[in-house]
Amino acid sequence: MNSADTAIAVSGLTKSYGRNQVLKGINLQVKRGTMLALLGPNGAGKTTIVRILSTLLSSDSGDVTINGHDISTNPDQVRHSIGLTGQNASIDEQLTGLENLVMMGRLYHLTAASAKSRANELLEQFDLTEAADRPAKAYSGGMRRRLDLAASLIATPPIIFLDEPTTGLDPRSRITMWRIIQDLMTAGTTILLTTQYLEEADQLADRIAVVDGGQVIAQGTPAELKSKVGKDRLELSFENPDLLAKAANLLDRQAAASADSLTLTLTINNVNKDVKDTLDKLAKSGIAVSALAVHKPTLDDVFLSLTGRHK
Repeated sequence: MNSADTAIAVSGLTKSYGRNQVLKGINLQVKRGTMLALLGPNGAGKTTIVRILSTLLSSDSGDVTINGHDISTNPDQVRHSIGLTGQNASIDEQLTGLENLVMMGRLYHLTAASAKSRANELLEQFDLTEAADRPAKAYSGGMRRRLDLAASLIATPPIIFLDEPTTGLDPRSRITMWRIIQDLMTAGTTILLTTQYLEEADQLADRIAVVDGGQVIAQGTPAELKSKVGKDRLELSFENPDLLAKAANLLDRQAAASADSLTLTLTINNVNKDVKDTLDKLAKSGIAVSALAVHKPTLDDVFLSLTGRHK
């Protein structure tokens, strides 16, 4: 990747707390205008990575460049290039939504007029205009998350770190946040996301890095990672054990039969061709299929394969 196209570059990043080595040589690159999602079990080191990249925590060793600025020699320039939304909202609950954003704008040295103008823009963008004059303590969880993300964008940074921004939100609020995040990406913002939700990474991220035990154990697009796990699976259901047994004997490829669910599962290479050939073969032998489904590898399969546990 050309260095001019790289928004975030991390090489050999390590961090220990006493004898506990949390990061063991992290290497990452994020292209400008794209999203990299960090996936991993609790304690894998995802939040530590974000804290180091956002200058909230120092590393033991390694090189980090954010928006062309070395994090160790130009931390102020790095801070001017980023916005951060953490796992817990950082807003002042006693202030109104408008007051929170104006205060943040003033901290970024905007004039009073510019801070208020920018705050009103963000309130409209995040669908918070009607709640602008209500104290943040009266906001719902989803509204607080939106306000927190709006606060991180007050200075229109080119790079955003989102550390589990939708944790604890109901499905509707989560989808709203996804829409806002997608809008940011469309506008050209570079995003580093940590998330507990595999579906979130699958829906939003251009690339995914799986972190476990302080190391990056796999990287790639969602499709690339899924392709490494295995092939598509065809699941056939039958009305009785006799039909299941006949189908298992007929199909010469390796198939896994389940007597409890009366299903037969086969791996397939070409969905259209292999499904048609299988059904034709069963039909010619008079074996009726009651239902069928094609299952593609999921990120949960990837996570289980790489870490030995479900997310």
